[in-house]
Amino acid sequence: MKVLIFGASGMVGQGVLRECLADPAITQVQTVGRAPLGQPHAKLRELVVPDMEDYSAVTAELAGFGACFFCLGATSSGLTEAQYSHISYDLTLAAAEVLVRCNPQVVFVYVSGAGTDSTEQGKSMWARVKGRTENALLRLPFKAVYLFRPGIIQPLDGIQSKTGSYRILYSLLKPLLPVLRALLPNQVLTTRQIGQAMLRCAHTGALQAVLEVADIRALASK
Repeated sequence: MKVLIFGASGMVGQGVLRECLADPAITQVQTVGRAPLGQPHAKLRELVVPDMEDYSAVTAELAGFGACFFCLGATSSGLTEAQYSHISYDLTLAAAEVLVRCNPQVVFVYVSGAGTDSTEQGKSMWARVKGRTENALLRLPFKAVYLFRPGIIQPLDGIQSKTGSYRILYSLLKPLLPVLRALLPNQVLTTRQIGQAMLRCAHTGALQAVLEVADIRALASK
């Protein structure tokens, strides 16, 4: 299977990229982003797209894939709803609408977040926007759409967040995260578990479209 990864430089994206490169059933991994990763690997191709809303010049290079892992995103801190919607909704749908035309049989896996508001009516701005994005993706005629809602994420295998404040926070919490994962298994996941569960969705599917923390953990353990 050939797979696409959007947001491969982020923490979750790095996790699924690592799992894809290690999986013998994945024959090619193509990342899509504004800048190259600079990570050489025989199975890895990097597609640089300066404008993540316009794929007209690279449409042919987005065809022929069996799965897409969409990990692109940003924190809502300091952003207005319009700004956050542009990143979380507009950029996601711009890519998804192109991909569904190029690959009608593709499995689309989207990284959302625990607490996402499917009603789009709640008080939390980020949760409303994520809910609107999830609902829009479910309306597209993909082979399947899976919506991942991780909570606290423990980075493994040398993976780090791109956000400076998060890196500081994770360095402070590093000794505690394994303990928290044992005490709060329905709130904490590792980057490895998320990547493994995403691959499981691509290979064999999942029982439901929306996967909360416990669902992701169970899928990764199979």
